[in-house]
Amino acid sequence: MSKTLNLIKTNASNPKVWIVAGITVAGIIVLAEATRRRRRKAMIIKREDFGAFLERLELNPFPQPPPPAAKLPLSGLTFAVKDIFDVEGYVTGFGNPDWQRTHEPADKTAVVITSLLKNGAKCVGKTVMDELAFGITGENRHYGTPINPTMPSNVPGGSSSGSAVAVAAELVDFALGTDTIGCVRVPASFCGILGFCPSHGAVSTIGLLPNSQSLDAIGWFARDPSILHRVGHVLLQLKAVEPRKARRLVFADDLFQLSKVPKQKTVYVVSKAIEKLSGYQPPLHIKFAEYIASNVPSLKGFCQHSTNLQNGISTLKALSSVMVSLQRYEFRTNHEEWVKDVKPRLGLEISHSILAAINTTYENVKILYKVKTEMRAALQSLLKDDGILVLPTTADPPLKLNSKKGYSTEFQDRACALLSIASMSGGCQVSVPLGRDEGFPVSVSFIAYHGADKFLLDTVLDMYASLQEQVSIASNSAPLPDVNGNMDASELLKEKGNAAFKGRQWNKAVKYYSEAIKLNGTNATYYNNRAAAYLELGCFQQAEEDCCKAISLDKKNVKAYLRRGTARESLLCYKEALEDFKHALVLEPQNKVANVAEKRLRKLIS
Repeated sequence: MSKTLNLIKTNASNPKVWIVAGITVAGIIVLAEATRRRRRKAMIIKREDFGAFLERLELNPFPQPPPPAAKLPLSGLTFAVKDIFDVEGYVTGFGNPDWQRTHEPADKTAVVITSLLKNGAKCVGKTVMDELAFGITGENRHYGTPINPTMPSNVPGGSSSGSAVAVAAELVDFALGTDTIGCVRVPASFCGILGFCPSHGAVSTIGLLPNSQSLDAIGWFARDPSILHRVGHVLLQLKAVEPRKARRLVFADDLFQLSKVPKQKTVYVVSKAIEKLSGYQPPLHIKFAEYIASNVPSLKGFCQHSTNLQNGISTLKALSSVMVSLQRYEFRTNHEEWVKDVKPRLGLEISHSILAAINTTYENVKILYKVKTEMRAALQSLLKDDGILVLPTTADPPLKLNSKKGYSTEFQDRACALLSIASMSGGCQVSVPLGRDEGFPVSVSFIAYHGADKFLLDTVLDMYASLQEQVSIASNSAPLPDVNGNMDASELLKEKGNAAFKGRQWNKAVKYYSEAIKLNGTNATYYNNRAAAYLELGCFQQAEEDCCKAISLDKKNVKAYLRRGTARESLLCYKEALEDFKHALVLEPQNKVANVAEKRLRKLIS
């Protein structure tokens, strides 16, 4: 363009120059318009498929057998597959262009895809995934992040992000993903759909690129529980009919404390749903982390000794650290040579994980596998052949897109604490959507022992309609307001609570403080004292809520900040806990508890 302007300046009186200049400018305008149209067309295409698909293709189902043969079980259904499965004639990209560039097209189609085609389903494309199957946010710097249909400004979850989005956006009837440390369960939760992760080894992984063989499982997504069930029967090669078994739900009360979703929308919904159904025994409520601490002895060497991580929560953190170490060790065994030779371009957070996997020295690998063996036995002992563990799928809602918080220690620890249970036991898990809370999708998970896949699939099919009915009821229910009453009676109840607390009768103390609060809901001390009792019981979420109420009534209540900080650290909310201890130090600069806690948390976060 600058050359054209110089030409005009030096030959302004020559009409031919003006003609040339005009043609040049017109050409630039046409080129710019063509580029703009191409970009707009690409954006329209991306919006149409929500950025879920990496590549469209058509793999037609096997022919329907002639009558009187029965109709194929998946006839008429469409599906998509994560770009980690081999399809004959296509390069399996593993979510990274450098991997795709350095590998040849597959000469066979993955067993699992062939099985679906044989049973009447049609494959319509390969979907976007996190690079090399690392990551749980679903973001991909090379191919773009699939758009979460339920919350377009938030991440879809990963690493099976495209498959989850394709189902949530109703582009396919079901989709295949893989789950190593939550790669099916997280996107199912974030996108508000069903996601099933089968027992480890229950579905053939021939034709699947490995991330970590001891943890990898082939999972699937669906919107409709009957489709989830039908796909499961095909992939797991299940018998059509088996005797119905009684069911016993086991609520992991301590794990629900990690979630900020009101129990009215999770535990209460599930409890009410089974009241109307036959064949369900009265539910049990346990502190699951304490159970694991007592029944997986090899974890003791991985636990951090901290008075703040009470009642077994540190055990779950230890379990998740073993899971991550096992994943990284096996990834290194599988792919170290390729990473060092190719030096692939990777997203920042994925790069950190890959480098950690490649550069870490693994001294005692046997203990990682021992923990896994003990964990499977512990879950089998707890659930037996009729038990189903109930817990939140994820601790936090989906992060904002491009959030710097994406792989923070806090987010990762809270997520992996829940995800490690099925991954390390090899049990089957299903994530079930339960509506919304404050605009975010809500889900719970059901876990059954290794090999109980049909039992779990049948349970979801049996419960789903009742669950959704209760979701509707809960969403229209309002929490009960506080009730004020006689001041003298409330003080008497507080003193009774204090006496019970000193006598280490924590439940009785909670009861007296609660009665005092019913009579006078504006006294910060009542909430603060009840929070102390809740901390002793390991009820960290309730303790946090009480401290928040106490602080709202008394902004200078140092004990409330200290107790809330303790509760938040126990819930693995490190940054929020640090702020509480810092605030306590502002109010009391010489407070030793706050000083020690602040130093510990700063070191942990850094």
